[in-house]
Amino acid sequence: MSRIKRALITGSTSGIGLAIAHQLAVAGIDLVLHGLEPQVEGDKLAEAFHKQHGVEAVYVQADISESDTIVQMMAQIEAQVGPVTILVNNAGIQHTAPVEQFPAEKWDQILAVNLSAAFHTTRLAVPAMVAQGWGRIINISSVHGLVASVHKAAYCAAKHGLIGMTKVTALELAAKGVTANCICPGWTDTPLLVEQFKAFAREHNTSYEDAKQGLIKAKAPYPDFVSPADIGQLVLFLCSDAAKAITGTSMPIDGGWTAH
Repeated sequence: MSRIKRALITGSTSGIGLAIAHQLAVAGIDLVLHGLEPQVEGDKLAEAFHKQHGVEAVYVQADISESDTIVQMMAQIEAQVGPVTILVNNAGIQHTAPVEQFPAEKWDQILAVNLSAAFHTTRLAVPAMVAQGWGRIINISSVHGLVASVHKAAYCAAKHGLIGMTKVTALELAAKGVTANCICPGWTDTPLLVEQFKAFAREHNTSYEDAKQGLIKAKAPYPDFVSPADIGQLVLFLCSDAAKAITGTSMPIDGGWTAH
């Protein structure tokens, strides 16, 4: 089988996922974009990628909190464009609350989207990667896969679990030309953090912009957000032949947060 480079990026209609998609497209990698937006909106985004970068791009709409939906999504992708050999599990959701007040349904939902979905996409993508003798699995964990913060029990549990699953996957596939790695971003200005910024602003009676800086300085010595484009560049590097021996890692891109 000739080497195919086609990437599925979950949660790729905004934020980090969208930035990753652009970096891969610049390198000529065909894309399967994913999100919850209506099909017509996703199709427009895919067409924009094709016009801007000259790559083939399609969009799939799927609620990946349900395993059956993931099975259907992966089958749809296979039938529509063929197998994916680069899998970027990026989709994530967040909710914050003290553990004794944490809604059970939010716990289940966060674990489903942030952890279980990555397991299901991985198990369904691996056979084609192994058959080709080449593949890249890149899971977007978080600094919260390495350290904890208060009120984030479900998010930390899911992101820690994602790192553990990635290590096992790496061990199982290392001799088959397939790598599996985690990227662990710190503060990144994405929609996922909007509510946290608003809460910090209310708590400290400050502006939204000052709240962003306040949160950054509370955790990391680097005085700015991590750029989604820089995360995309790291994904692209992990897809290169130079990274063929890099597997089972958890790479912080966190402004020094975990250096404490």
